[in-house]
Amino acid sequence: MALETPYRAIFCDLISDQTIDILPLRDVSFDDYIGKAGSLSGTIPIPNKEIADRVKKVREGRTAVYLERGGDLWWGGIIWTTTLQSSGRGVLTLGIQAATFDSYATRRRIRTDISFTTPTDQLEIARALWKELDLQADPSSPPKEGEQPRRLGISYGQETSDVQRTASWRKGDETVYQEALDQLAALENGFEHQILVYRDPVSGKRIRQLRLGWPKIVNGATDLLFDRPGTILSYSFPYDATRGGTTALARGATTNANAAAESRPIVSTQQIASDLLADGWPLIDLSSDHNEVTDTLTLDSLAKRSLDESRGTVVIPAISIHLDGVVPPALLGRVARIRITDEWYSQGLDARYRIIGVKVTPPERGRPDTAELYLEEA
Repeated sequence: MALETPYRAIFCDLISDQTIDILPLRDVSFDDYIGKAGSLSGTIPIPNKEIADRVKKVREGRTAVYLERGGDLWWGGIIWTTTLQSSGRGVLTLGIQAATFDSYATRRRIRTDISFTTPTDQLEIARALWKELDLQADPSSPPKEGEQPRRLGISYGQETSDVQRTASWRKGDETVYQEALDQLAALENGFEHQILVYRDPVSGKRIRQLRLGWPKIVNGATDLLFDRPGTILSYSFPYDATRGGTTALARGATTNANAAAESRPIVSTQQIASDLLADGWPLIDLSSDHNEVTDTLTLDSLAKRSLDESRGTVVIPAISIHLDGVVPPALLGRVARIRITDEWYSQGLDARYRIIGVKVTPPERGRPDTAELYLEEA
């Protein structure tokens, strides 16, 4: 990262969050999304032995990295991969690949029985899953008296929904926590989830917080305004009928009481977008697999949600903008008002979209500080 960059890379111990060092980071790009982990890549230059000794403290799987801009945290996550590299001229660098704290749920498996037999708010179930995976207690060596179990230190809100569900996961199935969360969120009338990083406005402490939203995560009281001509550098509206459909089916676990018979998966009732068919659409089939689901009503709900989200043509608009002091760090979930006037939108487009993904390219070697925003209709 060039010296003129507004970003600062802070490397910390993953568990204690104690700062290890602040190091230069070049060739950086980072992104973040609602509902899935974002990523960061960059390169730490190693010009001498002093810097090398400092960089050696950056350990994959044990180190967190934050990007700070103007005193605000724009990104935070876990370094999962490092690559030490020497060029033909003997120039040393350490490449890093990191993912947001959400990615920790992809590295943990459910190894205890978790059961909600009484209908429970689906957001409370999601919180319980994160609290369980965040315990980090070593089962072979419980913490000593007065000693706290190691954990990521995720904080939690008190969000609620109008949806009550039952759910259970069994020890021995080795279900990945992320898969359990995604399955729960993907049900009809489900929710969204994200790990948000920010500084406490009073103490200045770095916070990692599970944010839940039902039915959507919405952030901010007022719309952000982006114009073209103006702040918008470029835009794209990719309409993709290969990702959409007019029918949907969900397949579940394979159950077979008769070992001599052919094993077949449980399937949902076919969901049909009758209004699209009446409007002239052909039959276009969507299918999804949920190998641990044994309940047909749950499969029906998953199929319905799949069709609701991919009806007909799928479009994920994107705009590229200049980052400046007007653009806040917590963009995910914000509503953006997009106004475009050009040859295609000769009468002018004026529409509201929710920001569901952000990809930032920091300034370097004369390149401006830009962000690509991925949108959905608000």
